[in-house]
Amino acid sequence: MDPKDPNYQSILLIDDSYVLRDRLAEAFTERGFRVEVAGTCDEGVMVFRNNPTELAVVDLRMPGRTGLTVIADLKAIKPDVKVLILSGFGSIATAIDAIRLGAVNFLPKPADADDILSAFKRGGSEVEVAESNEEIPVPTLAQAEWEHIHRVLADCEQNISEAARRLGIHRRSLQRKLRKRAP
Repeated sequence: MDPKDPNYQSILLIDDSYVLRDRLAEAFTERGFRVEVAGTCDEGVMVFRNNPTELAVVDLRMPGRTGLTVIADLKAIKPDVKVLILSGFGSIATAIDAIRLGAVNFLPKPADADDILSAFKRGGSEVEVAESNEEIPVPTLAQAEWEHIHRVLADCEQNISEAARRLGIHRRSLQRKLRKRAP
């Protein structure tokens, strides 16, 4: 089975982690998608208004508005857009809220392009929501640190010195952490 549905040719990726966003953008481009990217919800809505896509992948936690608030904005512009929420810190309640607000599915991070395409194909029929809190994958300390560092870095517009100051660590320590691969 072809992982790319022939009906889908465009995708919007809204995520404040430029590393993940760019990696996914490259993977979707290699699969023949027209890819639009944004680092915040507001930027995502602007990009979507100018270049609507058939699919949208939205990170749940970003600076400013949460990913849940952007679902209605995207659907107001293009009602048939399929939205998927990605989160490193998901919960049952959040997944249910995302589906109620119009998302077709909810995926925990990390997810690759194939995971995302499979979730779009499944739609809301088999939402990946754990039955109890014990089954929710809890991010490791390294994953939580990585995501937090990149969120602060995005807030500082990629200024490493400012991000290091806000994180309370030395600039060189931050640079060493950024050179490591994502957990």
